[in-house]
Amino acid sequence: MPTSTFDIFRFQPDQGPDSYRQAFTLEHGTDLTLLDAILRLQDEQDGTLAVRYSCRSAICGSCACKADGKTVLACMSQVEDLKAQNGGQPVRVDPIGNFRPLKDLIVDMDPFWDKFKSVKPYLIPDGPAPEKERIVSKEAMQKIYNESKCILCAACYSECNSLAADPEFVGPAALAWGFRFAGDERDGQRHNRAKLYSGEHGVWDCTRCMYCNERCPKGVDPRDAIEKLGGIAFSEGVSWADAGARHAKAFLISMRTGGKLNETLLVPFTNPIKSQLDLPFALRMLSKGKAPSPIPHKVKNLGEVKKLMKNVKETI
Repeated sequence: MPTSTFDIFRFQPDQGPDSYRQAFTLEHGTDLTLLDAILRLQDEQDGTLAVRYSCRSAICGSCACKADGKTVLACMSQVEDLKAQNGGQPVRVDPIGNFRPLKDLIVDMDPFWDKFKSVKPYLIPDGPAPEKERIVSKEAMQKIYNESKCILCAACYSECNSLAADPEFVGPAALAWGFRFAGDERDGQRHNRAKLYSGEHGVWDCTRCMYCNERCPKGVDPRDAIEKLGGIAFSEGVSWADAGARHAKAFLISMRTGGKLNETLLVPFTNPIKSQLDLPFALRMLSKGKAPSPIPHKVKNLGEVKKLMKNVKETI
């Protein structure tokens, strides 16, 4: 029968302001999940060990934590698999990142729920209610299927570099839910949602690190949803209100006109006022060969690039 060691983050606020780590050893069968291991440790070795859980079936998302530095659902993670991945070392267990620990593996989720509520995660249809129901085609619902799978476990927030840099960033899960309704043909607030999600700390603050996609246990791919919201912002004509949106717009203009990125467009498009102050510095860089040529350039197969961009736009 296997024996495993767990190195668990501990924070007991009634015992002092500092966190510490505690090692536990457990003998178990080969099919033990990380959540069941923690619950056994709580039951058999230390009743003060705190963890949040509910369904134990990868549905509620409550048991999200970090195992060896990667955010997982504890109920989905097999202890023997974790040991195989870390070379048989003690399994290091921590609370999810970017949240304030309340006790051991339990964190303060209030900021998460506040951001979730801020995106208005519910349908706001136009016009009077129908007599029976609003019929939606399977094809239309398929467009928002991925985002509908989100269980609000906050694993994506735990891995989010944007949130680490800006705690006010709305965040991947909330924005995924934003697209779930902005992309729903029954919703009548597409333009207003585009304005809401494109504001400060919104879609344009994402650093595109892709960790939210990588660690999402349900395959929601929140970064893809954020990308789709950016497309909605462009289609609704609200893409000039934010520097991040203007930066993305410069990329599109550059690709359409030359077929590849023209770096000299980025600064003046992103921040037209500040770029004028930077002009002397830019000229000095250019004179030293440290800046790309301001002369527009075109690739040979520009038509193929435009065709590809058109196909992508139609797919979205």
